[in-house]
Amino acid sequence: MKKSLNHLLLLSAFMLIIMLLSAGKSNLSAQAKQEYYELRVYHLDLGAGQEGKVDAFLKDVYIPALHRAGIAKVGVFKPIETDVLFGKRIFVFIPVKTTDQYVSLQEVLSKDKLYTEAARSFIDAPFNEPPYARCERIMLKAFRNMPQPFFPSYTNPVSERVYELRSYESATEAKAAKKIQMFNEGGEIDIFTSLKFNAVFYAEVISGSAMPNLMYMTTFSDMVSHDDHWKAFGATPEWKKLSAMEEYKNTVSNINKNLLRPTNYSDF
Repeated sequence: MKKSLNHLLLLSAFMLIIMLLSAGKSNLSAQAKQEYYELRVYHLDLGAGQEGKVDAFLKDVYIPALHRAGIAKVGVFKPIETDVLFGKRIFVFIPVKTTDQYVSLQEVLSKDKLYTEAARSFIDAPFNEPPYARCERIMLKAFRNMPQPFFPSYTNPVSERVYELRSYESATEAKAAKKIQMFNEGGEIDIFTSLKFNAVFYAEVISGSAMPNLMYMTTFSDMVSHDDHWKAFGATPEWKKLSAMEEYKNTVSNINKNLLRPTNYSDF
């Protein structure tokens, strides 16, 4: 009887170890699924015909090549008509599964003959007729609580839709880490989700010009929906409680907001 009990205890301990190891693997797997994003920002000179050149390149050359390389959804956005940056910026959102995929992307494109032929006139444009003024590239890592992007679907005209891109800068890396914690463990993402902000992503900037900072993008069918959602957000008891917590105070030193519309060739 004693031997049977010892055997049962050993078996239970063995099963517990297996369960703990499995849980550990699951956690590692979930962490490994955090995706990476490149946010490319084309800076344009008004009156130089650059907007049309970048549009043609993205629509007819670059995005089809990314699709062939296994990136199914690429977002392209421009500032709304009333923004001072209207006609001066084009934002491109490129999601990748891993850093390896991102690093090898240029090599993959270089082996795509359709791309290299079609892209030549854009990449090797005359020095006195550049297709854009500057090209800014920001690298991001998805938050743990939203490890993959979400691609919204709207039925109303593209010209009415509003995508809001926000950048939250922090005074120090420690403050930035606290703000990221506020989104994840603190529950800020949960508030956005409960109010149906239809966020495309929440991510930490790991390479960019405004570090330390995080960025995220929420989406709305139109400007009325945008305004209503933010009004509701500010009034929720959950946000009032969260924003009043001492540990999350002074975690953001500057906020940059871009109200955007998707182009007619954007994948979402």
